[in-house]
Amino acid sequence: MEMLLLGDIAVIFVLSVLVLFIFHKVRAPAIVGFIFTGALAGPQGLGLIQAIEQVDVLAEIGVILLLFTIGLEISLKDLMQMKKYVLVGGTLQVALAILAVYALLIYFGQPVGTAILIGFLVSVSSTAIVLRIIQKKSEMYTPQGRTILGILIFQDIAIVPLMLAVPLLPGAVGEVPESPLIILAKGLALVALVIISAKWLVPLALYHIARTDDRELFLLSLVAICFAVAWATSLAGLSLGLGAFLAGLTISESQYSHQAFGNVLPLRDAFTSFFFVSVGMLLDVNFLLANPLYIILLASGVMLLKSLIAGATVAIMGLPLRIAVLVGLALSQIGEFSFVLSKVGLEYGLISQELYRIFLDVAVLTMVATSSIIAVSTKLADATSRLPRFQRLNRSLPANMPDIKTMKDHLIIIGYGVNGRNVALSAKSEAIPYVIVDIDPETVKSGLRNGEPIRYGDATQEHVLLSTGVKSARVIVIAISDRTETRRMTELARRLNPDIYIIDRTRYINEMSALYNLGANEVIPEEYETSVEIFCRVLEKYEVPRERIDSFINHIRADGYEMFRSISKEPYCTTDLNMIQNEFISIKVPAGSPAAGRSLKEIGLREIGISLLAVNRESQVINHPDESFVLQPDDLAIILGSEAQLASVGYLFGRADGSQNTAS
Repeated sequence: MEMLLLGDIAVIFVLSVLVLFIFHKVRAPAIVGFIFTGALAGPQGLGLIQAIEQVDVLAEIGVILLLFTIGLEISLKDLMQMKKYVLVGGTLQVALAILAVYALLIYFGQPVGTAILIGFLVSVSSTAIVLRIIQKKSEMYTPQGRTILGILIFQDIAIVPLMLAVPLLPGAVGEVPESPLIILAKGLALVALVIISAKWLVPLALYHIARTDDRELFLLSLVAICFAVAWATSLAGLSLGLGAFLAGLTISESQYSHQAFGNVLPLRDAFTSFFFVSVGMLLDVNFLLANPLYIILLASGVMLLKSLIAGATVAIMGLPLRIAVLVGLALSQIGEFSFVLSKVGLEYGLISQELYRIFLDVAVLTMVATSSIIAVSTKLADATSRLPRFQRLNRSLPANMPDIKTMKDHLIIIGYGVNGRNVALSAKSEAIPYVIVDIDPETVKSGLRNGEPIRYGDATQEHVLLSTGVKSARVIVIAISDRTETRRMTELARRLNPDIYIIDRTRYINEMSALYNLGANEVIPEEYETSVEIFCRVLEKYEVPRERIDSFINHIRADGYEMFRSISKEPYCTTDLNMIQNEFISIKVPAGSPAAGRSLKEIGLREIGISLLAVNRESQVINHPDESFVLQPDDLAIILGSEAQLASVGYLFGRADGSQNTAS
């Protein structure tokens, strides 16, 4: 028996390699290459693929794995922080898109049921394509990335009520499916199960699996969780993709999320290629060639309409014009779930076969154009936001701002994330005057409640930076994750104040050169600062004096991290790292133990020669605490001493049952 599927897989991979190689040479997006492969090898092209249904199943697996990895990167806490984008942004975008399309089609004489259905189809964007691009550009945690993700999550959820509404539309012919209330109850029960699993069940299960030290078992467990939750959501009437996203969320709350992401990544990349190929197979090449101008104009009109609606939605939520343009362009295509909706509409007689073919060609063309549109979106957003007629849209929120006119030599902090908060905390402790600018309204409101001198604004805009007193400031710290915005802010700050000291944060060292060229005085790459921290811990383990460690760190930074980029002929640290007898362990302070609630002086660690190096309390590290420091339950103490000394104080950290919680 000939294995058609195996032959089709071979055709897809071989043809994809050839097409992608050519696309790489001409610098065309890889996603477009996959779609082109599908159009070329599909039934409307050369007809090389026979097992079309089986390929569609592989494509569905690709979407499941893609959304699973998205869930791994977004914790439940992150999702709650995006609730405004999900609920407000998603609702507005979908509702406005449906209303706009409905009004247009009614004006052109289409039936009410057909007009509403096409509104449904156009309102949904491609989660798979957009999130894949955002992931590759490392923009998931930028303001536009969070906004896009929030709206896409709502669209995936909205697919369920939209599908339930199709049989109820005027002109629909057929039986009404299961009651919407029953499906809603199933969905709520599933969400509750996901929350419980994320908090207790999944971390416990993965802990026991990780203890086996079996990589195959760990990977198999991840895949099992992913597909089990996706299958459960499909039984509840929800989309498989939403179920996969929820499965990722259950693991993201555990300490195993990063390892899980790395293990699943190769599988995701392999199977998502089938999805993009399957999209290309939907393209009716003959119909497109017979009506090229008509289809291209329709696709362009759809993308323009969707961009305007999504952009208006973001503007209504209070985000700057630049973010509105970026989000609008990113969500301008028709989504993969619209294909499912269109099939349902065809079955219920709401659209004709010809209208169905037009929709497929238009949808595929909008998907093909997405990569190119997003690639130029930054330049379009920058150009639009600089137009005088749009300057009023770059508005600000009320702020606890000091009198900028009287400030001098102050600090400006751009971005109030983890890094920005730490800088602000340090400035406050040293009584250094500072102001903060952030582009996220929710972050600004949180800062205002805490009494921070923070204002809302897009610091790539000249008037926003001027409002912070940039011309009289001494230092500006740009602590955001968007590399394009970091470059623009650096160039703008240097132009407005040639004497200001600019410190940039970047993720990768290959960004350092460009930022220095734009005027940055210091660039802190997270990639190598992590390596520096690891080296520090190693040197501390060998009891290298702190002054020598500091000298070592300064040497590395002063040399532009050259140690990590090439093999140096001269050693950066000349300390003799001979093995010593002392050991260093981390030990948890259980509730009810003799050490809990007592000061270091009371428990007498130093009297027997043991050093308490640091304490980790609720994710905050307290280095070298003095004798008045009081240990609290659940503190993680890092102590140093000989084996005999450590054994002699074990009772201090014992539980009621006499056991201890230590890790060397």
